Amino acid sequence: MTQDLAGRLVELVAALRSKGVTAGTSETVDAAAVIQVLGLGDREQLREGLASALIRRGGQREVFDMAFDIYFPAGVGAPQAAMDVDDDFDLDDLRDLLAMALADDDLRTLEQVAEIAIDLLGRVGTADTPSEGFSAYQTLERLRPQTLLTQALGLRGQGQGGQQGQGQGSGGGDFTERLERDEIRQSIERFRAMVAAEARRRTAEVRGRDVVTRHAVRSGTDRVDFLSASRQQLEELARSVQPLSRKLATRLAARRRKNRRGRIDIRKTLRRSMSTGGVPMQPAFAKPHPSRPELVLLCDVSGSVAGFSSFTMHLVQALSGQFSKVRVFAFVNAMDEVTDLVKETTAGPGSDDLSARIQAEARITKWHTSSDYGEALGDFHADYMDAIGPRTAVLILGDARNNNQDPNLGALHDINQKARRTFWLNPEATMRWGLGDSVAHQYADVVEMHQCSNVDQLTRFITRLLPV
Repeated sequence: MTQDLAGRLVELVAALRSKGVTAGTSETVDAAAVIQVLGLGDREQLREGLASALIRRGGQREVFDMAFDIYFPAGVGAPQAAMDVDDDFDLDDLRDLLAMALADDDLRTLEQVAEIAIDLLGRVGTADTPSEGFSAYQTLERLRPQTLLTQALGLRGQGQGGQQGQGQGSGGGDFTERLERDEIRQSIERFRAMVAAEARRRTAEVRGRDVVTRHAVRSGTDRVDFLSASRQQLEELARSVQPLSRKLATRLAARRRKNRRGRIDIRKTLRRSMSTGGVPMQPAFAKPHPSRPELVLLCDVSGSVAGFSSFTMHLVQALSGQFSKVRVFAFVNAMDEVTDLVKETTAGPGSDDLSARIQAEARITKWHTSSDYGEALGDFHADYMDAIGPRTAVLILGDARNNNQDPNLGALHDINQKARRTFWLNPEATMRWGLGDSVAHQYADVVEMHQCSNVDQLTRFITRLLPV
């Protein structure tokens, strides 16, 4: 392997590590061996080989693909398709070409259209200044591929010679049209991804690979911010609940086995030391009394916090075997128990939306729909304090933004006093605590508050601090 290629591989690994992919020295050595065996002749084969060497967890493949396209690009400079375009080729011509490619589901033509579109529409800068890069957003806003669905359907119908007209009476034509619409929509999404990849490649040549990696490559699933996650990212998080719960269950079980050894019995240890001249060579341990703790969750399900609460509720339900009892309560400004809803609703794409079910079936609001932690804590204090006992750990999930209402610190203090441990998990960054209508610092004076903005931080909290 040449020194330049080795350096490029090291840069790729560093970029992946910056995005939460845990690739270390051994993975880098494996990746170097992959390059030596596969060579550079088949780029897609090389992509798969490096992915198998560098990726160890689910939810990281998209991160790898983005970084691979930047550090091992398909080409350099303007692609041949863009250089072959005539001077009089305009936006309308490009849209017509894209519609035909969508109708034919021609991936190679879609790639060429994406290359032409970035070169023609995506340049950032003015005529008097050198290009500062290429923008996928600007390109897609000008090209508007989503508006070509009907045109592509018409072209596909012409290509089929009017076959769509057959079977209309039985409803077969409607089914075929819906199927073709879905296929074209999927092609449009693939085209969007091609445009984004080409924009990253061209911009990396202008502004540097590290800059583009920092700003344009998404982080791994475990580093996705709960509060800014898109619907697609939330679905990916839902898919990670079961494998993550199995890993966390193993860690919690290991902690429990370690705790079963018991505490040192000072009296027995001193007695045993008499046979060794008073030197406690063999400590004696008190007989342990293992018991699994109970867990109570109080979850804010309003606004963007709902994604964080929904994920955590599903995760805790998946870990319910590690606790003797789990009870879940949800609130916006009124508190209601939703334990049965959480048990009935499974995580993952295609399942019922837990947040939607809670909104529809639980009493979580009163006369208004704004968050009011003080009112909700007051409801729990009045109606559900019997859920807390000496073995209960209470987790409160929310951003502590109280809309300038009374925080009701007294109710939180009583909950904390009765529970074995109380933790507040806040999805907002600590630098935002106390800003605006946030009363996070006031609540943090009463109970222990931790930042849990992503899966990685939530995992570390569960494995280190959650009582077992």
